Amino acid sequence: MNLVKAEKLEHSQYELHISVDKATFEAAVTKAYQKEGKKMSVPGFRKGKAPRSIIEKMYGTGVFYETAINDLIPENYEQAVKEAGITPVAQPEFDIVSLDENGLVLSAKVYVKPEVKVSDYFGLAVTRTISPVTDAEVEAEINTVRERNSRETEVLGRAAEMGDTAVIDYEGFCDGVAFEGGKGESYALKLGSNTFIPGFEEQIVGKKIDEEFDVNVTFPTEYHSADLAGKEAVFKCKLHALNRVELPELDDDFAKDVSEFDTMDEYRADLKAKIEKRHADSADNAVAEKLMDALIEKMEADIPTPMFDAEVENSLRDYDYRLRMSGLDLNTYTKYTGLTLDALRDQFRPQAERQVKARLALEKVAELEGVEVSEEEINAEYERAATAYNMPVDQVKNALPAEAIVEDLKVKKTVDLIKEKAVITDAAPEENVEKDAE
Repeated sequence: MNLVKAEKLEHSQYELHISVDKATFEAAVTKAYQKEGKKMSVPGFRKGKAPRSIIEKMYGTGVFYETAINDLIPENYEQAVKEAGITPVAQPEFDIVSLDENGLVLSAKVYVKPEVKVSDYFGLAVTRTISPVTDAEVEAEINTVRERNSRETEVLGRAAEMGDTAVIDYEGFCDGVAFEGGKGESYALKLGSNTFIPGFEEQIVGKKIDEEFDVNVTFPTEYHSADLAGKEAVFKCKLHALNRVELPELDDDFAKDVSEFDTMDEYRADLKAKIEKRHADSADNAVAEKLMDALIEKMEADIPTPMFDAEVENSLRDYDYRLRMSGLDLNTYTKYTGLTLDALRDQFRPQAERQVKARLALEKVAELEGVEVSEEEINAEYERAATAYNMPVDQVKNALPAEAIVEDLKVKKTVDLIKEKAVITDAAPEENVEKDAE
């Protein structure tokens, strides 16, 4: 193999000319004949036994060329790429430049990783929005825990009230005729949930267990069943039982039951601290996103479309994996949602393009700043991945090349470096809105 040409084209594309000498090409043709000739039938010869010269006379001298060239491409193309010092990001397009007594010359047009320029990447200015913790957030957390620790008890000795769960039989009639879907037995209806037709639940209030009664309602004009929309109806009902959810008292005993603390004051303070940390983490994540957006603005690169396309496909595969983890797959998802795969690709594309741009910019900054990764950091990353995937470290090392780990760690360290050098101003939400408006 000889790389006779490596020409840079527009839009991060290269054209390589790769020559293969006559002897090497002839050997590949002989090998192709030995492989393909066995499948060929020629009159006067048993199948697969015809001499090469006879087959070429019958089908043409180039009958085995395509197979020979396809066999030659992988190794020779790989060598040419190394010699040219390029990083392909898509499959090449091959063509024959010449095929004569001197041998074969192939052309390979391929999109490559683009040249990247990035400047002024230190000192990026962003605002971190700090959301204060409100009493309502703390109480919402407490109420969630309170509801998880609630218990349902049977109500005896009184009539139904809002908030009760009424166990009822019902059957609906329009103009004295029962309608489809209007009947239920021992149905548990939470009064005040607005699950049923407007006005239905309110008419159960005041009724007692074992009481039979009518509920008169009018179906909404936009009801899903056109036959019932806007019509008056009577439901024959019977109340079988009443249940009520009892929430625990918010006292020190509750704090002891649901936490490691002895008092509600301590429990509330701990919840507030945890919410504050969530807010801080969220603010830090938002800062990282803003810094990446600012860094992308500082980058110049002619990024080939195949790089974006590849990242979109990665996003699609990741989404399919997450769906499978939840018991679905892409085919089922698209069937239920009516979305096509192309529509999903369109949804993923903006974020995919952003990820490609950010990665290229970060890699360039890492190169310019000489970011290095230690052996200890590489081993720690392998350990982390082994724990995350629940696999032995050796298996992870076989699945994840060290080069990929190194590049990922360099990018992570570069993110930290850019954040460390950034000018980050803390502001309350209202202040941030004003600054953004300016």
